[in-house]
Amino acid sequence: QVQLVESGGGLVQPGGSLRLSCAASGFTFSSYAMNWYRQAPGKERELVAAITSAGGSTNYADSVKGRFTISRDNAKNTVHLQMNSLKPEDTAVYYCNAARVGVRLYTYWGQGTQVTVSS
Repeated sequence: QVQLVESGGGLVQPGGSLRLSCAASGFTFSSYAMNWYRQAPGKERELVAAITSAGGSTNYADSVKGRFTISRDNAKNTVHLQMNSLKPEDTAVYYCNAARVGVRLYTYWGQGTQVTVSS
């Protein structure tokens, strides 16, 4: 059974930091690109950060470049999102996503973790 379990969300003051983690199981983790998405109330889900299957390449939304860092550990089947210099507009539910293109798109989602940036 495929599982993506996020952790590390919470309430933080503006300028603070959080580290999100996603533990994966039930599929070949090292074959999948991993992504972090977020969805704020009343807004569409947006891609925040992405990392290739081997971890050799990353991409970020313009709004988080220089502040967020995505990383993965294929030996531990985990992906992380280090979030620094957090802003109130970073408040959202953050979702872990696994994706692989084969004969079709194979994609899995976690349940999400709430991040709230507020003083």
